[in-house]
Amino acid sequence: MKGFPTRRQVLSGTAGGVLASLAGIPLANAASAATYTAPNPRVRIDLNAQWRFIRADVTGAQQPGFDDAGWTSVNTPHTWNAVDGADGGNNYYRGVGWYRRHYTVPSELAGKRLYLQFAGVNQVADVWVNGTYLGQHRGGYSRFRFGVTGVLVPGGDNVIAVKVTNARDTDIAPVSADYTFEGGIYRNVSLWAVDNLHVRMEDYAGPGIYLRQSNVTAASATVTVTTKLWNDSSTTRSVVVRSVIADRSGTVVAETSSTAQTVAAATGAEIGQTVRIDRPRLWNGLADPYLYNASVEIHDVTAGADRVADVVTERLGLRSIAVNADTGFHLNGSRLGLHGVNLHQERAGKGWAISDADHIQDFDLIRELGANAVRMAHYQHDQKDYDLADERGLIVWAEIPLVNSVTDSTAFTTSTQNQLRELIRQNYNHPSIVFWGIGNELTDYNGTATNRLLASLAGIIESEDPDRLSTYAVRGEDPDDAQSGLHTQVTGFNKYYGWYYGSKDGELGAWADSLHANSPSRRIAMSEYGVGANTAQHALNPPKPEPGGSWHPEEYQSLFHEAAWKQLAARPYMWGTFVWAMFDFASDGRNEGGRPGINDKGLVTHDRQIRKDAFYWYKANWASTPTLYITSRRWTQRTDATTELKVYSNADRVTATLNGSSLGAVSSSDRIFKWAGVTLKPGRNTVVVTATINGSTYTDTVDWTLG
Repeated sequence: MKGFPTRRQVLSGTAGGVLASLAGIPLANAASAATYTAPNPRVRIDLNAQWRFIRADVTGAQQPGFDDAGWTSVNTPHTWNAVDGADGGNNYYRGVGWYRRHYTVPSELAGKRLYLQFAGVNQVADVWVNGTYLGQHRGGYSRFRFGVTGVLVPGGDNVIAVKVTNARDTDIAPVSADYTFEGGIYRNVSLWAVDNLHVRMEDYAGPGIYLRQSNVTAASATVTVTTKLWNDSSTTRSVVVRSVIADRSGTVVAETSSTAQTVAAATGAEIGQTVRIDRPRLWNGLADPYLYNASVEIHDVTAGADRVADVVTERLGLRSIAVNADTGFHLNGSRLGLHGVNLHQERAGKGWAISDADHIQDFDLIRELGANAVRMAHYQHDQKDYDLADERGLIVWAEIPLVNSVTDSTAFTTSTQNQLRELIRQNYNHPSIVFWGIGNELTDYNGTATNRLLASLAGIIESEDPDRLSTYAVRGEDPDDAQSGLHTQVTGFNKYYGWYYGSKDGELGAWADSLHANSPSRRIAMSEYGVGANTAQHALNPPKPEPGGSWHPEEYQSLFHEAAWKQLAARPYMWGTFVWAMFDFASDGRNEGGRPGINDKGLVTHDRQIRKDAFYWYKANWASTPTLYITSRRWTQRTDATTELKVYSNADRVTATLNGSSLGAVSSSDRIFKWAGVTLKPGRNTVVVTATINGSTYTDTVDWTLG
């Protein structure tokens, strides 16, 4: 084809003519002929600053000349429920809020296609630009875009107005759930400028390129690249699609180009290309979360020219996945026991309006814990979370916000199905995602409307992404064979033995064994288990507290998780286990454990400042890093002279002293080290424990005061 270089020309740097002069394809440098750096013709502009906000519904606020001088100045991400959504009483504001922003689009973007992107607005957003209504997005957790070409004018002052409501709406999932439904533009806002010939931006706000991998082994991997492109120019264009996969160093490992095809004005095309990668470096979870870059270039080759009109680059992690009913989860052909946590997108003082730094801190804590899996409950999370999971090597269960109840209406069905398609399209390329969740704890588990909807959702996953696994989280009080839990390929169970019902000692394991024996072909996981804990409340070996009561001593949470993990770890047929939850989170309808408005089942406090004792129990069991931790360390004021010293450690032997006197050494094979009948003296008591781990000596110290 005239004007389009061969792969050899591109990689050797000898491509000439129009291509070499256009600054479109970057030619390989002389030092490394097979390297590649993707061009970046797109422009992304952050629009998070300088918004005006009012927590009320007002008339005429969409008009450019509206006077918003009396409104509050805010930046996005922003929520109006950061405080009242976590103070108890279940009376937080659920209604309308308005946002307005003036913005001058750079003049050099004239002639580009412009898109206004919102990463997350809860729950319904109506958007205007310069008084022109762009449309409405329903659903509080997914990304959405509006085309604003011709409405948002380069070079002049533009007014963006957004009406948001988090009012209860029975036609949008979730109708109810055990967390606060915070309102606002709580994720990032941005403006995108692309060429008239571009990878499609409005495919459920997905990336427009989809990387399907197959036959992944240590010897080779096959990747099918599907590109959805769109021609917004006024004339038919001749188009070539070039796909390049490069490793971390930029070395090209696979590349292909399509034949030229014509794309009429105001229409699109879907191009499929398949490449093979020899001897791939696999994405191998925590051990080696290796990522390639897959770039798709859209070439306008009309009339013999060659211009790179658009480029989209997505990260690619090559891996194979499987779940066996007897041996659990397998990554790249090897069994990998998944042990992880449930994650909510919320924190003290900020609510849902969290920054990239907040996301990073959360994942740093998850990795410190030693988890290798995350269930991102109960909705689509910010892209930053999925990116971090890709980078850190965490296996992800992603899900939609279908929780508690279903509304038997066409609008609810359509909205829920749309949220699932958004979840899949927007996150299809993340290697960390293995499971797509279609719901959680639907109470009408045998209802016709419930199961009709779940069946349709499972079907959407099968058609949209047959390579991953559909899943569902069954409510612990429901029968194991509840119809709602039978639609998906694998199933999770939310079991709270030792908290809402039953005993922590043995019942969880007995239940799992019974289910596995009675339904040996079912592939089952523990999607939730946990209990509350207030780090300011303490007791020695306490009995089970009242879940709804004000007394949630930290020590009971530790005892619970000690018992639960021992039972779960002994059952390899469970493909995954997920602690509820990683962090305390806002649930304004709760009033328990001395913390109104908070679900206190986290392993870390709401403000991320305190790792609870149970955190270190899991760290001692899951993490490879040395762990030596004295429990009950926050119980500093004691009234009983006789106590117990308990330590979590991945050492074989721990030595302890009290006030300089030896308490002796204890050996353990279960990561728990105990000294019973320790006698404290009046006043200050200093406990020091020492252990050798991996050839190095570690020490931990606490002070307890008696009297």
